[in-house]
Amino acid sequence: MKGKEINLEHGFSLIQEKLTRWWVYFVQMLPNFVLAILALAAFVFIARFIRKFAHRLVLRMSKSESVASLVAGIVYSLVIIFGIMTALDVMQLEKTVSSLLAGVGIIGLALGFAFQDLTANFISGAFIAFKKPFEIGHTVETNGFLGTVQEIRLRSTTLRTLAGLHVIIPNKEIFQKPIINYSLTQERRVELEFSVVNTFDIAVIEQQLRETLAQPGEGESIRNVEVYFSAIDDPKIKLYVAFWTDNQEPREFMKARHQAILAIYRLFAKYKIYDVKTPGQPNPEPPAAG
Repeated sequence: MKGKEINLEHGFSLIQEKLTRWWVYFVQMLPNFVLAILALAAFVFIARFIRKFAHRLVLRMSKSESVASLVAGIVYSLVIIFGIMTALDVMQLEKTVSSLLAGVGIIGLALGFAFQDLTANFISGAFIAFKKPFEIGHTVETNGFLGTVQEIRLRSTTLRTLAGLHVIIPNKEIFQKPIINYSLTQERRVELEFSVVNTFDIAVIEQQLRETLAQPGEGESIRNVEVYFSAIDDPKIKLYVAFWTDNQEPREFMKARHQAILAIYRLFAKYKIYDVKTPGQPNPEPPAAG
């Protein structure tokens, strides 16, 4: 019994001694603890101010609310993390700070490998927001899709195709591949190539083509018409016709090409320019000059 009482007394004394050391350490560290709390509170206040400033600055530069919120959130988190590290350093917990930094590095590396595609999309979205290769309402062609930009997010961009379909394309695919922005191109060159028979005066054909295309139908804008004979392939001559038209959207290009083909077809049908001389029949009358 006496041995057990001695062991209990010894155990209680060890506990009391341990608690006493803790209490002394707490009292000694109390000023540091208060200072650490004040420092952390100051960093929180500064982080909020910097977040608002960063949000306004990035929004002014990128005109994208999602990018501004992302950058502001990252800046806020970095300031808070720095504040926590400073508070722990004030409390003389350097080993804890080192452990936290090591843990954050390992976790960040693991998350980077696990979500590398997602991270690439976010980074690409940020670059798109800053570089602005296109904006909402622009008509673009990328990754085999042609349509109007409906929405630009950090992860993806939404296009509405000419068929009315909504296509969501990851920003990484847009950033890494060519983009055709029709809305940034004021005019576009239309090129047509075909053949005519060699039984007509090609100089007259050239003149008739220029006059015909100079009077486009339905208000289509066709200008700077070029006509070239590119090759001789008896009994036909290869002909190359090019002109410029407005290019606010792909439909305007297609309408101009459509009207040009109709005009050329009517001209050739009127004078039967496509006809080849048939044995025993007279040649068709060539078009008159002028």
